Amino acid sequence: MAESKKYEIAVVAVPQYIAEQSDPANDNYVFAYTITIDNVGTVAAQLISRHWIITDAGGEVQEVRGLGVVGRQPLLQPGEQFVYTSGCQLDTPVGTMRGSYQFTAVDGKQFEADIPEFTLAVPHVLH
Repeated sequence: MAESKKYEIAVVAVPQYIAEQSDPANDNYVFAYTITIDNVGTVAAQLISRHWIITDAGGEVQEVRGLGVVGRQPLLQPGEQFVYTSGCQLDTPVGTMRGSYQFTAVDGKQFEADIPEFTLAVPHVLH
């Protein structure tokens, strides 16, 4: 089997604007995002750390690195998924997030899973 299929993680993000926690008059926009991490490979792997690149509409970039996600480092067997919800705050009503998760497979191989870029936007701001 090809190496790329052996160590393969699919990531899907669903963002949501949290109006009740936001304060647009003071340039404070809060977003939640639900992430589904799917082990579509053939080897069990543990999520070790994360790296996020968050960009607001003004081009300001924040990088966030840390161990695990929501305080966990899930071990995903082939075919298993892990779903969690987290959030971020922006100074603009629109922004993007992208990044990667770092995994260690049970056989010791370390690899990354890309988090495809997704848009954070206040409803009806984008056409």
